[in-house]
Amino acid sequence: MSEAARFSASSSAIASANDLSSERNLGQALLRGLRCRCPNCGEGKLFGGFVKSVNACEACGQEIYHHRADDLPPYLTIFIVGHLIVALFMGLEAAVTLSIWTHMAIWIPVTVVLSLLLMQPLKGATIGLQWALRLGGFGGETEEIG
Repeated sequence: MSEAARFSASSSAIASANDLSSERNLGQALLRGLRCRCPNCGEGKLFGGFVKSVNACEACGQEIYHHRADDLPPYLTIFIVGHLIVALFMGLEAAVTLSIWTHMAIWIPVTVVLSLLLMQPLKGATIGLQWALRLGGFGGETEEIG
């Protein structure tokens, strides 16, 4: 592809990235968010740090900075990890008898690791959800601070 064609393609992608009239697929946006990719194009990185989102997609120019993920990703992480850990703990306790120290040695690290592994993808999915439903600044509305 020539440089002119590449520039034309990228400029049209940037122009359509923040288009408010385009259709947005919810399932696709959620999956792209879970992969920590831009919900619009699926190419650009969604995060510049562990849970710090980028201002805009480097591939398509979709603005990301105005999202309002807030407390949903930590809530979902606690909900999922809590249910998994309690179920696994109860199953192991029913199968074998272990001391409380052994349980602590198993379940505290597993809880921490699962929480760290799930936080970023769940925040990405939350951003994808907001993008697809045009919430949190993705619908073009301006927020009044009163």
